[in-house]
Amino acid sequence: MSKKRWNERTRMLLTLQLAIILPAAAIIGFTLWNLRSIQRDKAIEAAIHRDFLYVTKIAEKKMVEKLRGTLAEIRKEFPCPDDNVPAGLEKVLRDNPQISTAFLYNHKTNTFTVRARPERLEDPAVKSENKRIMEGISKWLPMETKSMLEKLREMEKKDQPPYYMFTEVMSGPDKKPLPITVALFTPPEIGSQRVAMGGVISDPNYLRNEFFPKMLDSVLAYTSMDPNKHKNTDNQAVMMIRLRRENEPIAVSSGWDGGKPEVERSFEEGFPGLVMGVKYKGTTVAAIGQQFVTYNFIILGCLSLLMAAGIWLTWRNVSREMALARLKSDFVANVSHELRTPLSLIRLYAETLELGRLTSPDKFGEYYRIIRKESERLSALINNILDFSRIEAGRKEYEFKETDIALLVHNTLESYRYQIEQNGFSFEERIAEDIPPLKVDREAIARSLLNLVNNALKYSRDQKYIGVNLYRANGSIKLEVIDKGIGIPTAEQSKIFEKFYRVGDPLVHNTKGSGLGLSLVRCIVQAHGGQVFVESNPGKGSKFVISLPIQMNRPPQADTSTSPPAA
Repeated sequence: MSKKRWNERTRMLLTLQLAIILPAAAIIGFTLWNLRSIQRDKAIEAAIHRDFLYVTKIAEKKMVEKLRGTLAEIRKEFPCPDDNVPAGLEKVLRDNPQISTAFLYNHKTNTFTVRARPERLEDPAVKSENKRIMEGISKWLPMETKSMLEKLREMEKKDQPPYYMFTEVMSGPDKKPLPITVALFTPPEIGSQRVAMGGVISDPNYLRNEFFPKMLDSVLAYTSMDPNKHKNTDNQAVMMIRLRRENEPIAVSSGWDGGKPEVERSFEEGFPGLVMGVKYKGTTVAAIGQQFVTYNFIILGCLSLLMAAGIWLTWRNVSREMALARLKSDFVANVSHELRTPLSLIRLYAETLELGRLTSPDKFGEYYRIIRKESERLSALINNILDFSRIEAGRKEYEFKETDIALLVHNTLESYRYQIEQNGFSFEERIAEDIPPLKVDREAIARSLLNLVNNALKYSRDQKYIGVNLYRANGSIKLEVIDKGIGIPTAEQSKIFEKFYRVGDPLVHNTKGSGLGLSLVRCIVQAHGGQVFVESNPGKGSKFVISLPIQMNRPPQADTSTSPPAA
């Protein structure tokens, strides 16, 4: 039998490993390998860098579109060579505060007309820088105008923005380099044979203080970047723009905290010579990648612990179910033996009586008593099984009636006294006189008492003693059944009230029983709002105590008895 059980247990464990542990281990192993690969290949950092490059491209596109839109408006109102050019240029300056200088070159008359914003020329350094830039433009523009016109007109035919732009650097009032954008375009409404070129120079303070910061903030708000899948949370992306040959930024977005950008990209059009950079505020991409990997390692560890706990719980439950199945199998075998013994005796004595082999009246009486007692024993066993079945199915109903509990205990013990004495037990019954009536199910309480007494009969060796005490203490009625039997180990005292459970003592296993008696006692007592517990020492006997509460609607009575009455 033990080999068969071991095989069942082994098969269960192997099935559990194959069905749960191996897939779980495979998933955990693959996830661990994947996290190691991410950590080794810096996949998180690479993904964030790609996002940063995407942001810089969007920023450049938006800035160029904004610049071209502004140039389109300026070009519409730009003067033709045949107009009053000085007045027209001054009007362009008045209407567009974002530019500091406007000029027109007429190839036919070889004239170069320039108008600058007066307030920009008040500073001698700025005036000197502006003069230097315009002198440079005036020198090469006459030589390049024809070829540039052909390119711009070709671009216009292809519906491309007909602008030629480049970036110059000038020294500002604070001696720091400032970028300016020079844009060249054809004046409106001039014939295809006419050679003329218009142009504007951006205001450096406008680019540094307004245009670039606002555009950077709008791009960051549009992209809403975040290191963990593109939603802005604690790590805010910030951007800057610098000159290609300078490290210090000339314009930054809100929240820029200094440091070196994670990703930089040069402008391809619109603002040649400038570099755009992006980073996270207060952290680095490497730190974010490490944080992501660490966070996922922690999650993987927690999931592994939860999975291990789940596997352990599954193993424990399956083991319990297997143990319960074995107990049920033992229960069937024990009950079968319990039923067969009284039935065999009843059949034996009934056949003897039927054959008429008895002549002594005393023998007739003895046989009749044996048949009756075995029938009662059989009925008690069947009633236990039926009660257990009803309790398990939730169909057990109790009939609570006002009962003299002292009389119920006495009558129950009297009906069982003969069997106690026949088994050679000394018996003591101590019932206090101050026991109030209780609302109980008489049959259920009687069966609980008989189950406890029957256990004392079964599991006593040399010292055959049974004592029953009924007394009142601490607002409840105590019913004690005391024996001097084999006792119960401390580790098993909490388990003996479980269904089918039997103590591991050899005497217990050699004694047939259903394993339901104490479980029924607990269910019955709990249904009455009470408790049952045991006090026991191995080899020294046991004391089972049923505690039933006194109903609160009864008049208060003196509760002076705190111990069992004296014999």
